[in-house]
Amino acid sequence: MKRRFLSNPWRAVKLGLASATLALFTLTVQGQEQAQHSNPNVRLGQKALLEGDFKSAASHLQKALPTEANDPDVQYLLGYSQFHNGDYNKAIETFKKVISLDPKHTSAYYYKGKASSNLAVANGSKLDNAAKEQLLKTAIEDYSKAVAITPNDAKLYQNRAIAYRDLGILTGTSGAANYNKAKATDAYNKAVTDYEKVLSYDASRKDIQTEVKKAKVYRDNLK
Repeated sequence: MKRRFLSNPWRAVKLGLASATLALFTLTVQGQEQAQHSNPNVRLGQKALLEGDFKSAASHLQKALPTEANDPDVQYLLGYSQFHNGDYNKAIETFKKVISLDPKHTSAYYYKGKASSNLAVANGSKLDNAAKEQLLKTAIEDYSKAVAITPNDAKLYQNRAIAYRDLGILTGTSGAANYNKAKATDAYNKAVTDYEKVLSYDASRKDIQTEVKKAKVYRDNLK
């Protein structure tokens, strides 16, 4: 299916919005020649996205539905906007729709995983540990599906490592209702493996070297 975005996605860089996450969005359309979308609400949503106005983008893209409900690109932009608004539950549901329409959509799995991870570790969350554990496991599953589609993307391994680490912390906290040393040990070991995979792409990354050391310390200090 041909992707239909604005004709100059690199305008985002000129607007000073070339963060890693927005770069992921622009890279999906790099080098493609597209006409503007026929739906005015989609065009307004695209414009708002490139200006970093995620709230307006989500509003416009939502109005484009249900007319564009079967377009995975429009659904993806809506989910992307919801994610950056912090509406993680909505984003998860939207990314599920993207995946149902396009099962090989790596970015949908990636952001769905990040949304689940963010919900699991949110400060002040009222979720119990069992719910948080399930969210982290779901995130890991999503990152793994993304890896299966795009196996040479370092950020997928890094984010999966973070989810494994957080799962280790959650299940390895002594006195917690879901404390399980074996699960925590396994999670930390898998985090280390994924961090080391990231280092295989760039061995100079001091931040990842530090995370490897920390994960090993956490694992070795489990009681």
